[in-house]
Amino acid sequence: MKMDDGKYDQNGQLRNGSFAEHFKDGSIACEGKHKDGNKTGTWKYYHKNGLLQAIGEYLDDEIKGEWKWYRENGRLMQTGSFTNGKKSGVWRRYHKNGNLMDEGGYLADKRIGRWHYYNEKGDLIKTTEFKPKTK
Repeated sequence: MKMDDGKYDQNGQLRNGSFAEHFKDGSIACEGKHKDGNKTGTWKYYHKNGLLQAIGEYLDDEIKGEWKWYRENGRLMQTGSFTNGKKSGVWRRYHKNGNLMDEGGYLADKRIGRWHYYNEKGDLIKTTEFKPKTK
């Protein structure tokens, strides 16, 4: 039987409790908790330089709720939410200088509604409307 290294510990038991994974140099790569082999609660992922790369929630191994991603310099890169493991709600991405790059909504991993796009100075450069697909 092939085991999923993520769900099982070195003894072949389902992971439970606190968990941390490290880069080859020993610095922390990620940390969080498992329950019955599934990721649960807040998880943090790190860049090799030690700064936070991403933070968000899992429930029964499924990504959920608000997540934030950061650049290697520590600046916010993107924010967004998940419902049932799919992108939902308002998402925002940011230019390297920290100014808003774009923002708009998602429903079940599909862009919906009005999206706004900005240049690095923060000026609105384009607006696009995404209509729900009909079958």
